[in-house]
Amino acid sequence: MNLQQLRYAVEVAKTGSITAAAKNLYMGQPNLSKSISKLEEELGVALFDHRKGKIELNDYGRMFLSSVDIAFAELNAGVQ
Repeated sequence: MNLQQLRYAVEVAKTGSITAAAKNLYMGQPNLSKSISKLEEELGVALFDHRKGKIELNDYGRMFLSSVDIAFAELNAGVQ
């Protein structure tokens, strides 16, 4: 897992769409999907549920992204 994958997951969660997140991240949708899949595989759980063209965080995703938000806040504080 790397910081880029975490940023990608945050953007997908924020937009609720792989396509919209890929556009915001200036990357192709297939590459973003692969990156999210690799992150989920490494964690051993799905972070998102797919529903009628939308993608939503599931319970695991909400818990994990909460920790990611804290980690990013700490990193930003360290930089400042």
